[in-house]
Amino acid sequence: MDEPWTVLEKLIQEVNRQTEQVQNMHEKARDMSASATSEDGMVTVTVGARGDVRKIDFDPRVYRKLSPSELSATLIEQIGAATRTVSGELKETMQPLAPADLPSFEDLFGEGVDFPSFLAQAMTPRPKGRGERP
Repeated sequence: MDEPWTVLEKLIQEVNRQTEQVQNMHEKARDMSASATSEDGMVTVTVGARGDVRKIDFDPRVYRKLSPSELSATLIEQIGAATRTVSGELKETMQPLAPADLPSFEDLFGEGVDFPSFLAQAMTPRPKGRGERP
């Protein structure tokens, strides 16, 4: 049987290891992005892990080829495609940190719910109620 201090030391090492894993995952997620380009190559959109639009590139010919409504629809389509891509990459990155018996993201929140939207909500501080400690 291990001495109590040996057990405590092992627990501390495990907590430190897991904390480092979470910090590494957070850094990867913060820097993660994905791009999507329309089929005609006129519009490219890059989004971050939380679905934030980081960059939009237009082919110079876009204003002659697409009407304003077509351009708008193309932008929305590419933002959605890039967000789905980065959401999948983020889920894949986080998978090693999840317990093996944890239900999938879709099982918990339903199909069609994207991870960046959930992450943004989960990371938004909730206001403290009366009498609660900070």
